[in-house]
Amino acid sequence: MKIYCLDFETYYSQTYSLTKLTTEEYIRGAEFEVIGVAVAEEGSGPQWFSGTREDTKQWLEQFEFEKHMVIAHNAMFDMAILSWIFDIRPKAIVDTLSMARALHGTEVGGSLKTLAEHYELGVKGTEVLNALGKRRIDFTKLELSAYGEYCKNDVALTMELFKRLSAGFPPIEFRLIDLTIRMFTEPSLKLDADVLKRHLWSIQEKKEGLLTHYDKKDLMSNDKFAGLLEMYKVVPPRKISPTTGKETWAFAKTDEGFKELLGHEIEDVQLLAAARLGVKSTIEETRTLRFIYIAGRGLLPIPLRYYAAHTGRWGGDDKVNLQNLPRNSVLKYAICAPNGYRIIDSDSSQIEARTLAWLADQNDLVEAFENGQDVYKIMASSIYGKAEDEISKDERFVGKTTILGCGYGMGAQKFGAQLKNFGVEIEEGEALRIIQVYRQTYDWITVLWQQAGRALEAMIADQTAPLGRTGVLTVEGRDGIKLPNGLYIKYPNLRRVETNGKQELVYDTRKGKATVPNRIYGGKVVENVCQALARIIIGEQMLQIAKKYKVVMTVHDAVACIVPEAEAQTGQEYVEMCMRMRPKWALELPLNCESGVAKTYGEC
Repeated sequence: MKIYCLDFETYYSQTYSLTKLTTEEYIRGAEFEVIGVAVAEEGSGPQWFSGTREDTKQWLEQFEFEKHMVIAHNAMFDMAILSWIFDIRPKAIVDTLSMARALHGTEVGGSLKTLAEHYELGVKGTEVLNALGKRRIDFTKLELSAYGEYCKNDVALTMELFKRLSAGFPPIEFRLIDLTIRMFTEPSLKLDADVLKRHLWSIQEKKEGLLTHYDKKDLMSNDKFAGLLEMYKVVPPRKISPTTGKETWAFAKTDEGFKELLGHEIEDVQLLAAARLGVKSTIEETRTLRFIYIAGRGLLPIPLRYYAAHTGRWGGDDKVNLQNLPRNSVLKYAICAPNGYRIIDSDSSQIEARTLAWLADQNDLVEAFENGQDVYKIMASSIYGKAEDEISKDERFVGKTTILGCGYGMGAQKFGAQLKNFGVEIEEGEALRIIQVYRQTYDWITVLWQQAGRALEAMIADQTAPLGRTGVLTVEGRDGIKLPNGLYIKYPNLRRVETNGKQELVYDTRKGKATVPNRIYGGKVVENVCQALARIIIGEQMLQIAKKYKVVMTVHDAVACIVPEAEAQTGQEYVEMCMRMRPKWALELPLNCESGVAKTYGEC
């Protein structure tokens, strides 16, 4: 299989560009035009071509990409053009932006310019700046030639970057990058425009009713606004006032807690927050409009950011974040399988809790999972001192919240707030007692937190240290924690700092263009590791499913694929078998799943 590298140069203006539009809007837009394209085969110099759409397609077809591997930097963009505009789909897709994100996280940056400088590959040109607002016919012959040299240089830099990044890059991750890009560039799911339009009308009608129902003074009074939130069993967000140093409501538009209200899973809560700000639209309304516009342009591309978090998890991208759709969102019911197909959505059951118990050698909990016992009732039995068959529904819920929420060192205050958010109120003393029962019952998990704390100290000292079940993880000094797939969880610039007279550890994370310190401790490391291991497992299972059926999206610990209607039952059985498969490095880890099959994503 040959290796090619490709880069498109396209028309852009002050109003029509990737800074103003999503990738999907831009490529499918009426103003879209390819100015030119450069292609290089490994071992040969790049070639440049500029011509009409028909001539460009004919020129591209000579390379027979369908039989070979094609590399690009930000492949979601270039491969979407190749697929949507020229109807060409490579045999294998590689994205150097994704590779860099997996290897470097926030340490280096993701632009081709930054990465080329980091690896001392050469200098990225600036000719693209001269192309603002210019159609292909607007370029002089000399200008087009200079633009071609710029594009060829980008291809050469990307090919060299690939060579640097690919040394030791896990083969399985190449396959996951390919699968992730194809969810966007080769979409299959449809959007039901009628469902979306009815939902938009419903949102707007409800918004008008809500805005007229509440007095403006109630919305603007902090205490009364908090009371309105509590009517929906929502814990009003709090913060420490920078002026008084005391706890107060976090209702400013810049407060993270208030921003979360604007995207809350309860639609009325979104509307309340929007009404307080005096804005005309909510996140649900904006997203519904975006879906309606996409439906008018074609199938629904699923934009996912590979390695969005330093634990390796996928994240939403291109302003279509399916990762944070509320559980019962109407939008899910507007996402439909193609004609003659059904969607199968399979969710890995309690995968983090299972991984945590297994990694910590908490063998009694592992055995309970293995035997299919109700671990929530077991936990509740310890909490309330009752036999399992005497545990009530509410008590089981507390046991569930404890198992799923307390495995990473959560404190009593936060645990109590979490229960309150679910409509269960307990005193702080009772929350503390439950936390203590959990830690006494599953003491090997607390040992793992302590071990993770010592691992952080070893990283600072550039030393190795044990962490969890033997043979799974390797703490390799400043390089971070080596995972079973060969990649690392990194803590850039890990260091000790003093905060309010207290020593703590922090590492650097990037928020936009800013680099900010992020607190880290043993329990948080365990959370990072368990999420990373769960992600590796989901990735392996996803690739196994893809051998038989087309995977169309992944959301958190779930995988969705499409199957022919006639194979719905056997397809569901196959998917569940894949989701229970244990990786070679974790044969003792009991895995399970739940799945659904339906015409729409919401019905699964």
